[in-house]
Amino acid sequence: REDLWVREGKILNPEKLFFDEKGSADIQLDCKDSIIAPGFIDVQINGGFGVDFSLATDDFKSGIDLVGQKILSHGVTSFCPTLVTSPLSVYHQVLPQISVRNGGAHGAGILGVHLEGPFISKEKKGAHPEHCLRTFEAGAFQDLLATYGSLDCVRIVTLAPEMKRSSEVIRELTKRGICVSLGHSVANLSQAEEAVQHGATFITHLFNAMLPFHHRDPGIVGLLTSDKIPAGRTVFYGMISDGIHTNPAALRIAHRAHPKGLVLVTDAIAGMGLAPGRHTLGQQVVEIDGLNTYIAGTKTLSGSVATMDTCVRHFQEATGCSVETALEAASLHPAQLLGIEHKKGTLNYDSDADFLMLNDGLYVQATYIAGEEVWRQDALGM
Repeated sequence: REDLWVREGKILNPEKLFFDEKGSADIQLDCKDSIIAPGFIDVQINGGFGVDFSLATDDFKSGIDLVGQKILSHGVTSFCPTLVTSPLSVYHQVLPQISVRNGGAHGAGILGVHLEGPFISKEKKGAHPEHCLRTFEAGAFQDLLATYGSLDCVRIVTLAPEMKRSSEVIRELTKRGICVSLGHSVANLSQAEEAVQHGATFITHLFNAMLPFHHRDPGIVGLLTSDKIPAGRTVFYGMISDGIHTNPAALRIAHRAHPKGLVLVTDAIAGMGLAPGRHTLGQQVVEIDGLNTYIAGTKTLSGSVATMDTCVRHFQEATGCSVETALEAASLHPAQLLGIEHKKGTLNYDSDADFLMLNDGLYVQATYIAGEEVWRQDALGM
């Protein structure tokens, strides 16, 4: 019962091996009292280590490879590279260069792109450049296609549901298996509920870039306890659990109201993993001061420099939840959001052998993808 069996990249049911094949393990590994957990899945990451996914560069591919490689040490085994609101030329140059692929020693797997904007609210644009924001015109879905150029590798689109004609866009995206997320928005609760009825399933960084909770109209936040959610549907919500974007009390309120929907995201920007100073987020210059990241010269928060394992630890500490609950918010829940929970986000038989070894403090000791060790903390603690 205490063993995890892996073969050909999948987690194996050992009963068949023992009784049908009369086999045993070829390689045995002593995990030395580590916690074994499913690999983390980050569905909102804008870059890191000097790489900005919203900048069209000649070596874009090597940039995305670098980030995929470096986040293995944070326990991330798959991710959705995220583009913030950008000029059309950026979408048309960058999107064809990203392809969905499995992870391995080269880095974390890519599950598809998260496009955050440009169909968002001017009032709640946050760190998104105003001159690039767009609205839906008469042929709403055609507008969106023309803006992005292609939806081939797109997995999530964040939009503001109060925009005119957004319901038809939500329906069309959902029909294509693309997850629609509500965010950067001044929507009231009934607009948010209508969006969910048309197929939206996610909320982009809850509490950030949306109307604050008000008891007479709780806005998007009200979806956590709404009774208008279609039967059998879960609304998931991302939270940047870095101790800065949301007060621990707000994190606790959300978690207690709707624990099954909480998805930890880093919303990390190019400056993650680098020294404080000036970095970019798409078209904007941002300044990193400790763990705070602002648009240069302002106090507008712009993404984070938190790593996924830090978010898991902070979430567990802030809410006092069980270790399992904290780990599921970074693995099972994002997998359920993307509809891949039969392959990722659990340690169930036949799922992909993407897993982590963690110590009791939830620090990552080793990362495995498809049963192969892709990163290990060395003896010096480097």
